[in-house]
Formats: sequence, C-alpha cells, structure tokens
Amino acid sequence: MFTGIVTDIGTVAELDQQGDLRARIRTSYDTAGIDMGASIASDGVCLTVIALGDDWYDVQISAETVSKTNLDHWQVGTRVNLERALKVGDELGGHIVSGHVDGVAEVIAVADEGDSTRVTLRAPVDLARFIAPKGSVALNGTSLTVNDVEGCDFGINFIPHTKEVTTWGDVAVGDKVNLEIDTLARYVARLAEMS
Repeated sequence: MFTGIVTDIGTVAELDQQGDLRARIRTSYDTAGIDMGASIASDGVCLTVIALGDDWYDVQISAETVSKTNLDHWQVGTRVNLERALKVGDELGGHIVSGHVDGVAEVIAVADEGDSTRVTLRAPVDLARFIAPKGSVALNGTSLTVNDVEGCDFGINFIPHTKEVTTWGDVAVGDKVNLEIDTLARYVARLAEMS
C-alpha cells in the first residue's frame, strides 16, 4: 500500500527487454535500507525490487503490466515519480493507493492559473464513472484531488510545490498518465450496482 505522496524522482537508467522488461531506476533513496523483494511505486505502478546498487534498483515488468500502463513509453532518461511502500505508523498524507493501475488517461489541456497549473485529462470511458469532483485519484503515483468532471474529462490543479517535487512540472498535452481510481469510489459504485 502507498499514499500517493511522492518521495523521490528517479530516472530510468537502463531498459532491457528479455522475457519481461527489466528496468534500472536511479534514486536518491538510501538503497542500503531497501530489501530485495520490496515494493516501490514507480509512476504509480507497484514494482518489485529484484536487484540493488549504491544508487539504483532494478525491477522486472511483465508484458501485462506494460500493456495496461504508460511504462511502454519509458526510455533511458525518463523521470519517474517514486514512493516506497507504507510502514505501520507512517503518516497517511494522501489517500490509500494500491499501485495497481486501472488504466491510462491522456492529458488534453494544460494552462497556467496564477502560480498553479490546471491540467485536464481524459479518462477511459469505463473508468470515468469512478471519478467525482472533490474525489481522489492517483496519477503517475501522485495523490490528487479532482476539481471538476465533464463526461470522461476531469481537471486537476497542480500547486508549485507539487510541480517541484514530482514530474508534474514537465506535463504536456498528449502525455499518457497512469490512472488509479480511488478504492472507496470503486466500492461505492459496486454497491450502487447491486442495489
């Protein structure tokens, strides 16, 4: 489990397509404190550490994960939002995030509003019903509050701090973004279907 509070920006250092895709991610985390088999959310995708170095870790990514996320767009040099898994007693500053991406949204508009940046995204049709104004979503592993919703389109405002400590400062129209809907929204929708 994660909170959607990004704690590092890593960089894809190597990609190797063997049977599965293997990626090396450079990080400022103290890798001596990372266990083999640990889960690290990388752009919101829960990935398992399979090798460690002084300033990097490797993950193995199945074809299924690549097909359901934006990881097919990763290349050497790609900056990646990182979050280590929650420990008992950690502050829950965002919302409960599983690291299991539901689909890929597309950035369709970016506009500065004061010091903040307003980003409009288009969700896949089958996920749009789970996104509500003032609800939570995780986008590329970042816990965010939805401002407004119109059909499949929804808007998010990024304050300067978020743009500085995540990859959201680099956002551009056309970007593909990992979308994880709020777990509570999923259960509320399921209960409504059963009524």
